[in-house]
Parts: sequence; structure tokens; C-alpha cells
Amino acid sequence: MESGAGLVDEAGGTMQEIKAAIGRVARIVGEIAAASKAQSEGIRQVSLAVTQMDEVTQHNAALVEESAATANSLADQARQLSELTAAFKVVNEAAPREPSF
Repeated sequence: MESGAGLVDEAGGTMQEIKAAIGRVARIVGEIAAASKAQSEGIRQVSLAVTQMDEVTQHNAALVEESAATANSLADQARQLSELTAAFKVVNEAAPREPSF
């Protein structure tokens, strides 16, 4: 009988240890879940930042294209103006006259 009571006490102690171990495992699983959630949010933010950078890069590329087209147009206009003004001759004028008072 005493050995049976001892076994029951031992089983009770073991059950308490198992209960405590289950509590520790549950706490660790909770910490892992919280860390996973934080990492997921971090990844979401990085993804958003990369998407925004891509949009800005595409916008900048469009602006560069537009600037290049404007520069080419300006160069063409300067060439045309140079051709038009080449037909005119500049004559050296005499020195300016002194006002007569």
C-alpha cells in the first residue's frame, strides 16, 4: 500500500512537471508567434518601400526622357536661329556722336 501511495505521489509530481513544461512550451510558442508577426510586418514595410522606390525610379526615367526630348528640341531651335541670323550682316557703325548742345 505504501508503495502504491508513493507511486501516486511520484505520478502527481511528474504531472506537475509536465504541466510546468507545457506552460513553458506555450510561452515559447507565443513568443515565436509574436516574433513572426513582427517579422511579417517588417517584410511588408520593406516591400512597400521597394514598390515606392520602383514608382519613383519609373517617374525619374520619364522625366529624363522628357528632359532629353526638350534638350534636343532646344538644340534644333538654336540651330535654326543660327541659320536664320546668318543671313544678316552686321555693319560696324561709326563711333557714337557727341551730343550737340
